[in-house]
Amino acid sequence: MNEKAQLNEDAHVQAAIDALRAGEPVILPTDTVYGLVAAAEGSGPTERLYELKGRDAGQPSALMTADLETLLAWVPELRGRDEAVARALLPGPYTLILSNPAQRFAWLTGMHPLAIGVRVPHLPLTAARVVGSIGAVASTSANAPGGPDPCSVEEIPADLRERVGAVLDGGVLPGAPSTVLDFTSVEPRVLREGAASSTDALARVREALG
Repeated sequence: MNEKAQLNEDAHVQAAIDALRAGEPVILPTDTVYGLVAAAEGSGPTERLYELKGRDAGQPSALMTADLETLLAWVPELRGRDEAVARALLPGPYTLILSNPAQRFAWLTGMHPLAIGVRVPHLPLTAARVVGSIGAVASTSANAPGGPDPCSVEEIPADLRERVGAVLDGGVLPGAPSTVLDFTSVEPRVLREGAASSTDALARVREALG
């Protein structure tokens, strides 16, 4: 990358960081589809994300970090079995529903405050820089409720693109959403088959748990 391109990339990354710190939602590429994210600390940014998307407040969103150790720092109750599950699958194209006994981040857990969805994707470098600078973000797909998951910026609804604080273009993404696995009960449940095989994921978890 030449110096001009690097400066341009740095400017876009900084714009996204500044917008998130100001409480504005932004659009970022992930390892699956484009995500609409907001700073997770404090309820205000997540409430603005929900309002912008038209998402029902009872619907949960995921807590996303750039690396696993940051996730464990933000949700320190993820120890024992939950930590082993997370270490077996993350980072990767999964959303894991884990126990949330302290009812952290109630503004993004919807109607189930004792459970929390977590994401540690293989983020593109620009998105990793943004999320890493913020620490943790609330994350949902950058689409209209019930609409198709966008694999390019052009597929994101225009009114959504125009109303966020920043958009990072990561090119064309795989397009399949994350695989959603619920580990809050004794037997795990597959809530959504997505970008990665749930069968393989559950086998890895069984091996990790012994």
